[in-house]
Amino acid sequence: MGLLGAHVSAAGGVENAPGRGTDIGADAIQIFTANQNQWSPKEPQEENAAGYRSAMEEERPQMCVSHASYLLNMGSPEEKKLNMSRRAFLNELDRCDACGIEYVVFHPGSHMKTGEDECLKRISDSLNYCLKKRPDGAVTVLLENTAGQGTNVGYRFEHLKTIIDGVERKDRMGVCFDTQHGFASGYDIRTEDGWQETFHQFDKIVGLEWLKAFHINDSKKELASRVDRHESIGKGLLTMETFWCLVNDERFSGLPMLLETPVKDSTEYAVEIELLRGLEGARKPAG
Repeated sequence: MGLLGAHVSAAGGVENAPGRGTDIGADAIQIFTANQNQWSPKEPQEENAAGYRSAMEEERPQMCVSHASYLLNMGSPEEKKLNMSRRAFLNELDRCDACGIEYVVFHPGSHMKTGEDECLKRISDSLNYCLKKRPDGAVTVLLENTAGQGTNVGYRFEHLKTIIDGVERKDRMGVCFDTQHGFASGYDIRTEDGWQETFHQFDKIVGLEWLKAFHINDSKKELASRVDRHESIGKGLLTMETFWCLVNDERFSGLPMLLETPVKDSTEYAVEIELLRGLEGARKPAG
């Protein structure tokens, strides 16, 4: 099984997040290192980063993943927005490195009706720009597959492959697979056969060695809808077989697997984490 966990709040300071992971029984957590709705958020101070590092040694979570701001568009055709995105991403890399966070996940970008190929190249160029600016950084950048809503790229494995191919520092790159996004973009992972075929395709096109993390979400929207709408585990259009496949796939043992399902309070994630743990080693759920 992977390191099961969820996105938790960093309200009051990043140092509070690991304890919130312990509260829900998480072996891994995901956080926003700063307010993800602001271009120039309040930055954590050294005491926050030191407190976070200390808490990670004391609390249950073994790993933390950061999620970059949704405001970013590293493939934007607009120079101002592109430069703002790159600056914000550099700040994100700095925050992760200050805390010792291993991975940062980001949504690749949107072409804004200027074409996917140009957008994919701009994303690679943006990553090259940022990683050259931080040559000694340790955080690994994870491209997240998208549902393909609007003009978002990243909804085909070929897109992820193209971006990685264009990045010079491949040692700083990886992929995070979101189950809802994958399903909504057209990969049918509702059955064991579908799961195996999907990751056969991923391996053939991208390579399983690039897969470093999962987002665990059920889907409110149907297969190939290209709509990004998460649902609680077992309440959407995916199946329990989907999640049984995930937690029992030995290829992904030890990877962070993070819930981003809709909850009123993050403590609700404790129930979903236990539900997923109960699938490990269990008989495959009936269809």
